[in-house]
Amino acid sequence: MSILDKIALDELKNRAQDIKPETKAFFSKLKSRKPKNLDKIIQDLHYEVFEEIDCLDCANCCKSICPTLYDKDVDRLAKFFKIKPSQFVDEYLYIDEEGDYVFRDTPCPFLLSDNYCMAYESRPKACREYPHLDRKRFYQILNLTLKNTEVCPAVYDAVEKLKERKDEL
Repeated sequence: MSILDKIALDELKNRAQDIKPETKAFFSKLKSRKPKNLDKIIQDLHYEVFEEIDCLDCANCCKSICPTLYDKDVDRLAKFFKIKPSQFVDEYLYIDEEGDYVFRDTPCPFLLSDNYCMAYESRPKACREYPHLDRKRFYQILNLTLKNTEVCPAVYDAVEKLKERKDEL
């Protein structure tokens, strides 16, 4: 990552934090109203922002946050690396304060220098679904989405565009 990229990602976090109260209030209204068209709008925005944003140019999620891994994820990754699940756990994971498996280190141990994932086809469910903009019942993950605005430029952009479309909700 170049210094310029680092500055841009720091700027993203700062911008997201600056507008956090506004975004939080907007999300609070969405959560209480549960607009029927919210999923459709956010899914459309998901596709719109990813026409302009390439995850391989960023990979900030892989560099800065740890996904939760479930037993199925551990089994799939262990199989990919041709080791026993217990060995995979011992080498790469720990149990966090919430009792979940997470990677010991950030960035992700499988992130390559070109931002590709060496275990992409076997990656954890949380990685497969990130940044969660295209899921159903989006109102259920608004708190997570608020956090993700600080990490993912696509989430930040989608949320800002969603706010611009508040009259449609």
